[in-house]
Amino acid sequence: MTKQLWYKLARPDGYDFFTGHTINYRAAAEIKGIVRPPEAAASLGLCSSGVLHASQSPDQCFVRASVPCSVFLVEGTPVIPFDGTKAGFLELHVLQELQPENVFKWHYALAVNPVQPFRLPQHSPTSRDLQNLARWASVRGSVWHSIGDSLRASIWESVRDSVRGGVWAIVWASVRADVRAIVWDSVGDSLWHSVGDSLEAYIGYILSPVVERWKYVKHRKGAYPFMPSASLWNRGLVPSFDGKLWRLHSGPQAEVVWKGRI
Repeated sequence: MTKQLWYKLARPDGYDFFTGHTINYRAAAEIKGIVRPPEAAASLGLCSSGVLHASQSPDQCFVRASVPCSVFLVEGTPVIPFDGTKAGFLELHVLQELQPENVFKWHYALAVNPVQPFRLPQHSPTSRDLQNLARWASVRGSVWHSIGDSLRASIWESVRDSVRGGVWAIVWASVRADVRAIVWDSVGDSLWHSVGDSLEAYIGYILSPVVERWKYVKHRKGAYPFMPSASLWNRGLVPSFDGKLWRLHSGPQAEVVWKGRI
């Protein structure tokens, strides 16, 4: 096999994901240096400490990585052939560090630093917000199946799991912390469910650039059908529906800033 260009993901500080302190890819990139595993041995197999992993595309690298991350362009000759997601190397020449925002086709910056709507200033909705609420109400019922199946067909499972898990962990924790003092009644219960629906729509928006067709919902080519919810989310407005009335919640205590029928 001849030398080829590959991609490698590391922790935000440049160290490998496997141990977090063994190999510093950022330090190697600064001198265009070569990195090697501490006990180099192809006989130990692909998923072992004896070889380094690299992939043909950045998204393939998420098998043992997560966001946030750093991205490196490397060169090497595989000693273990590419298996569809990664190949094994006894050494990698680290050519340069790349900016994740410029490498991934999906919205990396939002995956790392998602909008937390109840930490935005409280405000009342505009007429456009109410239009988005009406559009969201018309497609909300299909959001989970559509996003789950569409992403499954369009993006690597490891990317989907990393982004979804990371955003849920950040946002859900903040939601629980921001509204924990509220006494939840039936509206509160409906808000919890609605936050989950809206958060799933927001995650779909983060990954939407890599999806051409969203299943189970009609939409224009190239359009994200759940964008009305993501737009409300970005404005700090989260809907809830109790079966009769819609509400929009805003501010650090998720107060109702609008309610009515649509």
